[in-house]
Amino acid sequence: MTTSTRGAARTPAVLVLEDGRTFRGRAYGAVGETFGEAVFSTGMTGYQETLTDPSYDRQIVVATAPQIGNTGWNDEDDESGRIWVSGYVVRDPARVPSNWRSRRSLDEELTAQGVVGISGIDTRALTRHLRERGSMRAGIFSGDALAPDAELVRQVQAQPHMKGASLYEEVATKEAYVVPAVGEKKFTVAAIDLGIKGMTPQRMAERGIEVHVLPATATAEDVYAVQPDGVFFSNGPGDPATADGPVALMTAVLERKTPLFGICFGNQILGRALGFGTYKLKYGHRGINQPVQDRTTGKVEVTAHNHGFAVDAPLDKVSETKFGRAEVSHVCLNDDVVEGLQLLDQPAFSVQYHPEAAAGPHDAAYLFDRFTSLMSTVREGQRA
Repeated sequence: MTTSTRGAARTPAVLVLEDGRTFRGRAYGAVGETFGEAVFSTGMTGYQETLTDPSYDRQIVVATAPQIGNTGWNDEDDESGRIWVSGYVVRDPARVPSNWRSRRSLDEELTAQGVVGISGIDTRALTRHLRERGSMRAGIFSGDALAPDAELVRQVQAQPHMKGASLYEEVATKEAYVVPAVGEKKFTVAAIDLGIKGMTPQRMAERGIEVHVLPATATAEDVYAVQPDGVFFSNGPGDPATADGPVALMTAVLERKTPLFGICFGNQILGRALGFGTYKLKYGHRGINQPVQDRTTGKVEVTAHNHGFAVDAPLDKVSETKFGRAEVSHVCLNDDVVEGLQLLDQPAFSVQYHPEAAAGPHDAAYLFDRFTSLMSTVREGQRA
């Protein structure tokens, strides 16, 4: 990525897709060039949480909501220490932010962090194109990076695909850290950071859990050195087929029958550890309005998603695995994609979406309570 910050609002820009389609607009944020996988997010709000979600590493995010930036940028809602998206695409950027917590505009924050974006294009047409053709490699070009379309298409086509990309170590913490329990400490959890969002350990801390966040390269010895009551595997970017290290670690946790909870990338890791395959979705699920059914209760939830890969597990039967029986616990009501797994013979489960719900909705917050109950049940059984 190369960037500049001068005169962005008046600078022509172009979004180029790998199939040759182009969309012309104006620079938004930094001026220059950037590359990534073009994906769309259907959330009507929560753009700050989206942009700072490490799971969006190496992706150019298209906002389907027509106007973005109304609430500006604050200092409280970041989900990590930086913006992770490769580029940002919006239809109608707010001219003036208006919110009591706003400290600066979205445009200013994108510029400050060197994130190249584009505004003023038909995002509805772009979204329809990505739905029909699938997520694909793309580039945003403005300022000195502009060139004839054929040359820009060539540059985009030279970029790596998301399938086969190993990205989780790029975004994970390099050093372990602790998020203390709020109030009385009830449990200790080792959380494997594969691209964790800040609200996730916070949701556990609110339930009396002391969370030890460990690097993606953590070993079983590192995990059990903190004497955990449970182990958590986080969300993260890239292709789960590349995550052999986390799969091996999860296998070690399952062998010890420690209570286990995974979300998003963690769900895909559990799928692989149980012997299921994973595959790339045509255009993925991204946004905060995805309908999912919890098959264990029959309840339908509106949930927050950000994933381009999924687990290939049978929906219509209980599967036999080397860790006992497993079943699909949650399913997307839009397309029947697997949205959760659970073991029936030991304490382990996962979901493909974001129960920490930043930003919203909160229908799935009970999953942290389910994890707490699982740890409590195992502890009581050990005392009996």
